[in-house]
Amino acid sequence: MLSYRHAYHAGNFADLLKHITLIAIAQHLGKKAGAVQYIDTHAGAGCYNLTDEKALKTGEFAEGIAKLWALPQLPPLLADYRAQVATLNPKGSLTRYPGSPWFAANNLREQDTLALCELHNTDFPLLKAQFKGDRRVRCFHADGYQQSLAMVPPASKRGLIVIDPSYEVKTEYQKVVNHLQALYKRFATGIYALWYPVVDAGRLQQLEYNLKQTGIKRIQLFEFGLHRNHEMPGMHGAGMIVINPPWTLKQQLGENINWLIEHAYAGTGAYWRTVDIAGE
Repeated sequence: MLSYRHAYHAGNFADLLKHITLIAIAQHLGKKAGAVQYIDTHAGAGCYNLTDEKALKTGEFAEGIAKLWALPQLPPLLADYRAQVATLNPKGSLTRYPGSPWFAANNLREQDTLALCELHNTDFPLLKAQFKGDRRVRCFHADGYQQSLAMVPPASKRGLIVIDPSYEVKTEYQKVVNHLQALYKRFATGIYALWYPVVDAGRLQQLEYNLKQTGIKRIQLFEFGLHRNHEMPGMHGAGMIVINPPWTLKQQLGENINWLIEHAYAGTGAYWRTVDIAGE
């Protein structure tokens, strides 16, 4: 199914969590000299206009990037995140928001490479245009599951694979588990970052259970939500499940999201949840 367009959701609270997680991991990988292969299975358009009708129709960025845009002081990771978004908004007004591939490219180095997969016929040309001239980047108008599996392990044996489907189809929850198993079998030392929405508590519990049953080691879950009322319709929370996370990631994300909840979401019912799905 290819009806999903991220332009309606760009810059929301789920993007905030996803992108500070990506920044933290990419910067951690950059501390060692070896080249990094970044793979994005559902790359989207690469950058989004927050003033067009799609973004304004939902206004979701108001609960995400806009919440911290004007705050006077932020903890380091959030400050870095906001500063990076600000480079696309030089006049100070928040009008553009980058996607995951942009954050990856912005935080990786000259020796690193990026493989960006997008199947949507409208978004793929936009993605390709966004990275025209960047020799590190290859864009694939292809199924991200198939393409990513064909590209591991990278020659450098260092990689970050981001899996970010829309979950429009219920079977996607099992599909991502199966795909992680297949990737991990080929490339057990890679870092994997799986995004998920909180729309059904039962499916999420099953996802956690199924991941634990894979036998994959070192899996951590990080979840940020606007409220805990699972009876309300729509996506009210989102999370990142990270395999082989940097040892500092849990503390780094916790400090920044808890600060944000206290200063930007105070009294709203917003929450932060972490789970060690699997240890060593």
